[in-house]
Amino acid sequence: MFRHQGKNRTLKHNLRIATVLSFVAGIVNVTGFLSFKQLTTNVTGHFALFINDVAEFEVWKGTIYFLYIFSFLFGSFLSSVLIEKFNENKQLNVFFIPTIIESIVLISIGLLSDLIKIEFPNIIICLLLFAMGIQNSFVTKISNAIVRTTHLTGLFTDLGIDLSQLFFPRSHPQREKLKANIKLRIFIISFFFAGGLVGGLLYSKFNLKLNTLIFAAIILLMSLFYDDLRYRLIKTHRKYTQRKK
Repeated sequence: MFRHQGKNRTLKHNLRIATVLSFVAGIVNVTGFLSFKQLTTNVTGHFALFINDVAEFEVWKGTIYFLYIFSFLFGSFLSSVLIEKFNENKQLNVFFIPTIIESIVLISIGLLSDLIKIEFPNIIICLLLFAMGIQNSFVTKISNAIVRTTHLTGLFTDLGIDLSQLFFPRSHPQREKLKANIKLRIFIISFFFAGGLVGGLLYSKFNLKLNTLIFAAIILLMSLFYDDLRYRLIKTHRKYTQRKK
């Protein structure tokens, strides 16, 4: 699900990665909000608050929202740079390092929350937005902009458009493709919700607090290494089959 790109990707590949990454994003979203009362998977609200402060000539106050936006942007930029660099070097799994960086950020925040008192929560918020920028960038690259997992506004817009097109079969004859798009968007929304629900339970009911982020990172790492192991097994099987022939 991480390796296939462009025309090699199928609905099955996109569903797999959408399931994992939207679930992770849901966990991060609810954990960030319950911890700091700030959105940590997208920047739409932060941009509005930044503009509001600037309009009221409280530019310095709005600086923190600018840093939130910049953190998400920098995460997206770094992820894309790493992917392009690996593509130039003909590395096979170009999404390995961005996924590892995201996991390290989430694990570090979870572990540090047990060791030190968080006196500067804005730094943690920036780190979470940085991690989500990384994720949104590489999933966009993987799926050729079909899958986005860190925010739902565009998804609900696209889902509404796709659903409306079902009522006009003459104008939109590619019914299977349309149904596949609807299925994909419903999966992303559902698993984002499920991730938020699980994250909320771990955070509040099990009192894991920011350690909930470690759970999200473990899911990421397990998916990455499962994908790598599965690829190696398939590759080995093909070589063995070819030798027998």
